[in-house]
Amino acid sequence: MSDNNPTESLAAALRVPRELLRQWWSGLALRERRLIGAAALIVLLALLWWVALAPALRTLQRAPAQLDSAEQQLQLMQRLAAEARELRGVTPVPADQAGNVLKAATARLGGDKARLALQGDRAVLTVAGVSSIALRDWLAEARSGARARTIEANLSRGSTGLTGTVVVGMGPGT
Repeated sequence: MSDNNPTESLAAALRVPRELLRQWWSGLALRERRLIGAAALIVLLALLWWVALAPALRTLQRAPAQLDSAEQQLQLMQRLAAEARELRGVTPVPADQAGNVLKAATARLGGDKARLALQGDRAVLTVAGVSSIALRDWLAEARSGARARTIEANLSRGSTGLTGTVVVGMGPGT
């Protein structure tokens, strides 16, 4: 045996404890050995359950819901892509007509709650205390009637509704 070989050194170091363990084991009664073996088997089975089986079963249980969610996201993305392709093919609305559509939609939000500023090919809507449903309807009308696309939105929700600005672009370049 060489002192330079770590494997042989480890084997030599483990011989004494292993021999002591064998002596202790052989000194036990048959009933005690069976009880210790059963306890070891229970611990082994518990470890197998916690490390291998339970996580795998959880994954299998969650998989259908995750697949449904992914399928719904895919369908939404496909609808949005189809809508984007459709909008690219739509002819732009003239700037004056788009401005009139946005002004009419803004008037429906309420003069005290919304202000519209037209700036070339962009429009800035400033709202204070507008409901999310009313703003959603305004955006839908801006998109369909004025062919305007949202460029930027900076909104915060307060006790009276949404407050902030929405910038939309009009014309073919937006």
